[in-house]
Order: sequence, then structure tokens, then C-alpha cells
Amino acid sequence: MESEPDNLIGCKRCGTCCKKGGPSFHIEDLSLIEEGFIPAKHLYTIRKGEPVCDNRIDKIISAPSDMIKIKGQGNRWVCFFYMEKENKCDIYQYRPIECRLLDCQDTSGIEQIFGKNLLTRQNIIGKIEGLWDMVTEHDQRCSYEEITKLFDKSGKKKSKYFLQEVSQLIEYDKALREIVVAKGGLESGLLDFLFGRPISIAFKHYL
Repeated sequence: MESEPDNLIGCKRCGTCCKKGGPSFHIEDLSLIEEGFIPAKHLYTIRKGEPVCDNRIDKIISAPSDMIKIKGQGNRWVCFFYMEKENKCDIYQYRPIECRLLDCQDTSGIEQIFGKNLLTRQNIIGKIEGLWDMVTEHDQRCSYEEITKLFDKSGKKKSKYFLQEVSQLIEYDKALREIVVAKGGLESGLLDFLFGRPISIAFKHYL
């Protein structure tokens, strides 16, 4: 493993932070993706308005904007790039700013950037015509603002209309993902980065 910066000399390399999920990306991390050090296929997007846990207050909140994060290993939260047997980071030299600032003994550094200057999909693919249009259309059709309104309107008793709307959104989301892979030639690993987590998973937060 590469040498540690001075503020992390006391790190015990217990892997606790790596096992609790990958970091959120900030504008400062854009070059890591653009230059291929962290491939987009290993990332996923929490979309604006999506229910997400704020670890600072241990409460579910609505994401204020896109949150680009590193995927876990299989069905676990463990960061994709954490090498458990070796107990080290596979991209240590190119790790995101949150990883660089995180100090278990003094969290003031990471707290100062929490939720600020977050990297968005538009920062990364906004200039790619066609692809960005598709992402924007999906966001509009499957926005969490509309999903929340639909849920609030239905109340505890789910109406036939509610179930139909839910079914249509899930089918649209599923079909779009299948089309961009089959006809667009995109890697399936990019889908959760481009369109966020499947709508079928999203509705589990509401039901």
C-alpha cells in the first residue's frame, strides 16, 4: 500500500469505513472518472429526491441532488475496491476526496465537505448528445418528486390507479434499461450509474 498522508498515520486499517459503503463523489473527483482510474461501471447514482440514510443523524432523508457512489460487493455494502484479504484499497492512489479526508479519530475534515459540490451525472456525461437526453427523459418520467406525490395521494390504502401507475413506471424503467443494452450496445454495468437504482427497488421505500 502507498504511504499514508500525515493526517492518516494513526489509521489502524481496520476497514470499517470501507465496509460501510463507498464514498460520495465531489467535483474534485471528476478527473478520476474521466481519466478511467474509477470506471463508471463500478458506480451507481442515488437520484435527486431518492430516500437515503443520512449517517450523521441516522435518519432517512431525500437526496438533495445526484449522489454518485461506488458500488458494493455483490449484495453487501462493502466498497467494490476494498480488498478484504489484503485489507487494503485497490485504488488507494486514486481514491476519492472523501476517502482522503476521512479520519475516524477526527471527522471534522469530511464533515466540512459533506453534501457540498457533489458530482452529478451531468458533470460526467452532460455533453454526450443522445445519452444525456435519454437520462434526462428518464429522470422526468421517473422523478422521485412525482413518485412521492403519487404515494402521498394514495394514502395507506393503495388504489387501483396507484398500482397501475406504479406498474407503468416499473415497466418503463425496465424496458429502457433493456433497450440501451440490446440496441444501444451499452454495458449493463453502466445502468445503475446512468439511471440510478431500478424503480422496482425504489418503491420498496414507499410500500
